[in-house]
Amino acid sequence: MTGVLLTDAQKEGPESGRRKDTEAAMKWGKTGNATWGYHTPGLIPGLWWLRGNGLHSELKDAVEKQLEAFPLGTEIGTDTYADDEIVRNLQEQLQLANEEKAQAVELWQTVSQELDRLHKLYQEHMTEAQIHVFESQKQKDQLFDFQQLTQQLHVTNENMEVTNQQFLKTVTEQSVMIEQLRKKLRQAKLELRVAVAKVEELTNATEDLQGQMKKKEKDVVSAHGREEASDRRLQQLQSSIKQLEIRLCVTIQEANQLRTENTHLEKQTRELQAKCNELEKERYEAIVRARNSMQLLEEAHLQKSQALLEEKQKEEDIEKMKETVSRFVQDATIRTKKEVANTKKQCNIQISRLTEELSALQMECAEKQGQIERVIKEKKAVEEELEKIYREGRGNENDYRKLEEMHQRFLVSERSKDDLQIRLTRAENRIKQLEIDSSEEISRYQEMIQKIQNVLESERENCGLVSEQRLKLQQENKQLRKETESLRKIALEAQKKAKLKISTMEHEFSVKERGFEVQLREMEDSNRNSIVELRHLLETQQKAANRWKEETKKLTESAEIRINNLKSELSRQKLHTQELLSQLEMANEKVVENEKLILEHREKANRLQRRLSQAEERAASASQQVGSILLSLDSKQFKDKISFLEVPRELNSLFLLD
Repeated sequence: MTGVLLTDAQKEGPESGRRKDTEAAMKWGKTGNATWGYHTPGLIPGLWWLRGNGLHSELKDAVEKQLEAFPLGTEIGTDTYADDEIVRNLQEQLQLANEEKAQAVELWQTVSQELDRLHKLYQEHMTEAQIHVFESQKQKDQLFDFQQLTQQLHVTNENMEVTNQQFLKTVTEQSVMIEQLRKKLRQAKLELRVAVAKVEELTNATEDLQGQMKKKEKDVVSAHGREEASDRRLQQLQSSIKQLEIRLCVTIQEANQLRTENTHLEKQTRELQAKCNELEKERYEAIVRARNSMQLLEEAHLQKSQALLEEKQKEEDIEKMKETVSRFVQDATIRTKKEVANTKKQCNIQISRLTEELSALQMECAEKQGQIERVIKEKKAVEEELEKIYREGRGNENDYRKLEEMHQRFLVSERSKDDLQIRLTRAENRIKQLEIDSSEEISRYQEMIQKIQNVLESERENCGLVSEQRLKLQQENKQLRKETESLRKIALEAQKKAKLKISTMEHEFSVKERGFEVQLREMEDSNRNSIVELRHLLETQQKAANRWKEETKKLTESAEIRINNLKSELSRQKLHTQELLSQLEMANEKVVENEKLILEHREKANRLQRRLSQAEERAASASQQVGSILLSLDSKQFKDKISFLEVPRELNSLFLLD
């Protein structure tokens, strides 16, 4: 077992030991005190030395105890080869531990040197920064003094400007007063002109009103004539509506007659199918025409409503719109009359055709009934002959032939009878269909008649509305006449008032013009005197201002030179401070990097400590194994081997590398 354990440790090698050392150092860096290296950089070798002495003493005591416990008479077996391998493994492990310890001590020494160097650099940078701050404060004080001087110069310049502005204000005020007086004169003249223009406008307005009154009187007269014409047209429309109602009653009666005649159409045959289709087409065309007439009536109604709206908005276009409405109504009535007449003609033509066809069918039916009666008579005669023959009981060939011929005739007559009955049933069905179609057409015509009646009622209502509007227009004309009379009175009063105002305004403006002329003369004299005084004052002020300007220019030039010099010095110092700040940043970065390196070295040291603890544990286990092995060996030979190994010297060389 001991040989196997040591070979596993050999297989791990130095790389696995270093990896374990780094992991142990990281764990110790997280749990231990991270600031002890800054304050006590020289304590680490001393701790290593104490640790090495303690381990050496413990190993020495353990080995002596094991040697004392060995019996002297043990026999040496065949385990010498295994013991040699164990000893070699222990020697290799001790050499690796010594190498790692030497590397760690070198790293700690380099880190401590770098820390001292960084501390010195930091102190130097701090002293330079303090000097720079002191110089910048001096420069700020100098700038503050220069700013105060410049402010004083600005104050003096502002005072001079204020005095100049006061003189200018006095001049401007006097000029403003003169301009105001001139503006008042101009306004007075303009007001006179405006008053004259207003008088002229009022006179023109009165003339326009008189002309408008005359035009309105003419319009009223023409409106009366148009109203009378519209009344006549309304009467004509009412008479035409009554005629249409009479014609509608006649058409209703004719429709009733058609119903009575359609009852006689029960015996029509197959030949009426084509004719009925033609009739249906003609009826459809008549319906389409009736619909077109209805649409025309609706369009006329819409046009009439539009005309009424336009009459409300524009009184001048009332007559024209009435004429257009009446024309549309007349056209619509004429069209409806024509269409009603056409429909009547078509219906009469269709009725005549149907009557002719009915008469022809009746004739055919009568002929067929006669044929049927003849066949029945022949049948009866044949039956009688057969009965006679059967009674007589005499049968000859000729009689048989006659009987066969009679039988065949009988069969043919029965077949013809059946065919005629089928034709009759078909004709009856066809007549029923024609009755249904005629009833539907009659209902359609009735609906058309009702629609026409509704349209007529609406036209009557529209005529009533037109009459009401005519009354309203008459009332409006009366009101307009009253308003025109009132406007005439108002215009006359306005003319009188305007004449009085114009006379008073002319007198006032003449008085104001005289007063303003006197004021203008006085103000011009005072302005001349004030302008002379102001010129003398301005000359004296300009001389003083030129002196002040020369002095201020000199002061400003000297101040600008000083300020430029200070600015150049400030820029240099700023550059210097930026360089120092960059150096400080670099130093801080180096400090951070060194701290990171210190932490890494601490982690490595912790790993080495753990590695040493593991090596001590392994050494203890190895010592136990060696004790078990030494039980089988002679004590003298084991002491010789231990003296050969020189374990205490190597341990001393490991732990005393301070």
